[in-house]
Amino acid sequence: MLYVSTRGHANKQHFCDILLEGLAPDGGLYLPETYPQVSDATLTRWRGLAYADLAFEILSLYIDDIPAPDLRALCARTYTEEVFGTRAITPLRRLAEKPAGADVGKGQGGLKSERVLAEVAPLYLQGLSNGPTLAFKDLAMQLLGNLFEYELARRGETLNILGATSGDTGSAAEYAMRGKHGVSVFMTSPYGRMSAFQQAQMFSLTDANIHNIAIEGVFDDCQDLVKAVSNDLAFKRKYKIGTVNSINWARLMAQVVYYFAGYFQATRGNSEEVSFSVPSGNFGNVCAGHVARMMGLPIKTLVVATNENDVLDEFFRTGVYRVRRSADTHATSSPSMDISKASNFERFVFDLLGRDSEKLRGLFARQLAENGYFDLSADPAFKDAAQRYGFVSGRSTHANRLATIRDTDARFGTVIDTHTADGLKVAREHIRPGVSMIVLETALPIKFAETIVEALGHKPARPAKFEGIEALPKQVVVMAPEVGTVKAYIARHCEPVA
Repeated sequence: MLYVSTRGHANKQHFCDILLEGLAPDGGLYLPETYPQVSDATLTRWRGLAYADLAFEILSLYIDDIPAPDLRALCARTYTEEVFGTRAITPLRRLAEKPAGADVGKGQGGLKSERVLAEVAPLYLQGLSNGPTLAFKDLAMQLLGNLFEYELARRGETLNILGATSGDTGSAAEYAMRGKHGVSVFMTSPYGRMSAFQQAQMFSLTDANIHNIAIEGVFDDCQDLVKAVSNDLAFKRKYKIGTVNSINWARLMAQVVYYFAGYFQATRGNSEEVSFSVPSGNFGNVCAGHVARMMGLPIKTLVVATNENDVLDEFFRTGVYRVRRSADTHATSSPSMDISKASNFERFVFDLLGRDSEKLRGLFARQLAENGYFDLSADPAFKDAAQRYGFVSGRSTHANRLATIRDTDARFGTVIDTHTADGLKVAREHIRPGVSMIVLETALPIKFAETIVEALGHKPARPAKFEGIEALPKQVVVMAPEVGTVKAYIARHCEPVA
């Protein structure tokens, strides 16, 4: 299996090379030359596999430069009940109403019709938040940490990871990499824009190989800094810079697995289709669903659920992709989605354009860079977004997520976090008879306790190991969103490659 850049760079790479590289040399993102196709017989064979075994089967289709026994061992070490708290790893839970007579909420119009529809179109939550940092990012990051350590040891090399986080990526990466041999992490985050719990998870780590950098700006400033450093090839090579953001194909590839796992739990046979609703900011989570669908997983619809920062919803409604200025990026109660430049979106547009690298460069490297937007509304390919690739979208606001949190607690006895609430709200707009809808649960509610208290009047449950985390000493530096300043910090804290 070889990998190509979305922007057409001549070099084709093997998996372990792009694992350590991140962005392609031309600034593009890596994708496999072709998506491996999964047959009906293969789906049948995979049903009932333990999650680690399913991960091995899927990853084997994309990785041919790690011996199969080693890859199987890496998957087995990553996806354990000890790490994720459940044998299912990503368990599916049907949203079933409380018994008759229980309080099912007031002022929620359309409940009767929704109950009727639920009988023929089950609604599920897929629990992706059982890992060490209580967010879906753990499912990929735990694997990435083991892959990095394995490959660096095999090569006798070190790696300095530079990342950007709007909340959950940072803690997941740091918990996955802390104490790993040969790996250091430099994680940027928007100063003052994460929840108190998210900040505490990251900034309380004191491991020598973990460096937290709070940027005076928004997430997009952090992401721009990571891309700028990665595009400086001389600096990148001198200090051996890699990435863990979803621009790294390995992370997205790992996320493909839980779409298959969710499908198998929701269906009895391969003739059934399901839909997935995915809270979306950087487009990485839902892009993994796109890859799964391209492989042949019977996904009817991929629902892109945004918050008030609705760049992606605007595109799927209008064909216009218009990034927002930093000043126009809203700070919301689902902060991990406060993103106006969805870096993974380039991967989908590459497929949408028939993998035309020249046309894609024109959109991302020229039109978007110069004008701040591009318009595909008149391009026949835009119709394929829904018709061929199954994408639909919707938007959720603070008022919507409060109402959804209250309703889900009252009707189903389930407390959900703010991002999952966005996914559930938009999912309900796209439920179709006969097609199960799976909403990806992205985090546990404790990560966004302030909004849960606003919605329900009480704090959500907190795992015992995180009691008092906000009071722990913090290890973080604050700096301006300047590339030179970030580079200088990295240079002071790691040795250049000889």
